Amino acid sequence: MESELTYDTVIVGCGVGGLFTALHLPRDQRVLMLSKEDVESCNSMLAQGGICVLLDDDDYDDYFEDTMRAGHYENRKESVDIMLRSSRSVIDQLIGYGVDFARNSDGSLAYTREGAHSHPRICFHEDTTGKEITTKLREAVYQLPNVEIMEYTTMTDILEENGVCTGVLAETRDGEHLVLHARDTVMATGGIGGRYEHSTNFRCLTGDALDISKKHGVALEHLDYVQIHPTVLYSEKPGRRFLISESVRGEGAVLLNSKGERFVDELQPRDVVAQAIFREMEKEGSKHVWLSLAPIPEEEIRTHFPNIMATCKEEGYDVTKEPIPVVPAQHYFMGGVHVDSDSQTTMPHLYAVGETSCNGVHGKNRLASNSLLESMVFAQRAAHHIVELRMEETR
Repeated sequence: MESELTYDTVIVGCGVGGLFTALHLPRDQRVLMLSKEDVESCNSMLAQGGICVLLDDDDYDDYFEDTMRAGHYENRKESVDIMLRSSRSVIDQLIGYGVDFARNSDGSLAYTREGAHSHPRICFHEDTTGKEITTKLREAVYQLPNVEIMEYTTMTDILEENGVCTGVLAETRDGEHLVLHARDTVMATGGIGGRYEHSTNFRCLTGDALDISKKHGVALEHLDYVQIHPTVLYSEKPGRRFLISESVRGEGAVLLNSKGERFVDELQPRDVVAQAIFREMEKEGSKHVWLSLAPIPEEEIRTHFPNIMATCKEEGYDVTKEPIPVVPAQHYFMGGVHVDSDSQTTMPHLYAVGETSCNGVHGKNRLASNSLLESMVFAQRAAHHIVELRMEETR
């Protein structure tokens, strides 16, 4: 069975990138969002640590340098500048959508610190920041009468006419084939973790947009830039690995070898810490190292990291009394579909946002808690460019 439908914009993916795009498109446009599984099966839901924000003008140079240094200075400077200067607006918008960031006793935003950050500049909601943000954005999208969401619907190809993207081909879980005509298409399909044996990602995230883009000659960039997160809870069970947020180390947790000795500065960039762990495991012939939360006050663990505490307890570890076994695993993809500063791909009317895209912000290695911010900054820019282009074409 085949159905043919027409929309103004089709957005493939329901993470923060896709949701933020939909929220910034005009209400008189018909928008369709596709989700490969249920809407909750996206990496945005899994982000624990938080979302960065430029503290003030005095923080600009430090935040810029932190991002560049983590990315081995392979970042696109223009993109980094755009992200930093847009960050406070994004945080303000999220608060407007009801996101409940942690606050100090005087009501001001509380900031935490993670590896490779020179200052605490990360807004957070306990240790489930991604879930808090994604859920509130999704609730806002549900209120939009012009947006339709199809779950369990997979993009199988894009439509192309004379080198221009004109929509999407998709298939439902019931086997129905959909021909979705659209003036603009936004790919927000997430990362590539489903291709790895050990990953923090949902298994359905298999880089579909990359294969489709390659087929149509759309430029790809830095496909070898894959981030390994230093600390996921070690397990021999099959399936997705549970991430132990970098903010745990930012608050004082330390990495130990089998002798109980520290062997690395835990606040270095992720790739440096991951490499140190691999070397220690190789030296000891072990399958994991240990992460001790002993330096963190128990009350802080209970209030800031309740989800980590509960999940570890389910696995048989009490983080308030003992170290937990951790190992590096695939976590994030810095490469992807090449886009410019407005999230345009090399094919007209085809955009890519979030982990699907490569706009150069992260360079070779992403700075902790820049992912949610980058996704929303450049999703908003995609939506604005779609609007601007349509206005130009109707003049």
